[in-house]
Amino acid sequence: MLINEDLSVPVIVHASRLDWIPSPAAGVDRRMLYRVGAEVARATSIVRYAPGSAFPRHVHAGGEEILVLEGVFQDEHGDYPAGTYFRNPPGTSHVPASIKGCTIFVRLWQFREGDDVQIVKRVGDAVQGAARSGGISSQLLFDDGHERVFIEEWRRNTQIRVENPSGLEFLVISGSMIRDGEILSCECWGRLPAGADMDVTTGADGVRIWLKQGPLLHPDVLRMPE
Repeated sequence: MLINEDLSVPVIVHASRLDWIPSPAAGVDRRMLYRVGAEVARATSIVRYAPGSAFPRHVHAGGEEILVLEGVFQDEHGDYPAGTYFRNPPGTSHVPASIKGCTIFVRLWQFREGDDVQIVKRVGDAVQGAARSGGISSQLLFDDGHERVFIEEWRRNTQIRVENPSGLEFLVISGSMIRDGEILSCECWGRLPAGADMDVTTGADGVRIWLKQGPLLHPDVLRMPE
């Protein structure tokens, strides 16, 4: 399966307009944003857990990165309310579930060789950084010198520029913004190749946005099984 596999072109996906696709686990559905592969895939998705649903235990052979968008995501290690960010490096495993239901943003098989740092950051745990021009706040979630992951809040009705020297991926968590005349609202996902700066104007409610700066695919990304 190939979905938005060409990393050399800008991609904008209004995820809220996509159909939910059932996963192999009952009650767990996906909206696929980027995918290269079949059930084992290099993939970026929004995943919805119905109340009481669970996914069988599995090992993250290629690493797993998650941002909880709504509800409470759970596994045998704890509860992760909306706003929690974590990275499960290659070799880790768990049984993901949700008693009351949740929605999460997930990236699979996009870890590079040697990235073995496991992180769990709940709301309030992130490092507070300096807000960019037009911004309200910036929270650093992860920075290993190869990629930088953060959540920012931007003021309403404001022009914002995010420079993009190496590659940029984003997800609108709340609010809205306009880019090239297109309104990007909640759960809109985008990916811009290096050199394509992001210039937007925020909407009347401002924007809360997840951002990742770094190569769209690391040169030493983990190889998928053939």
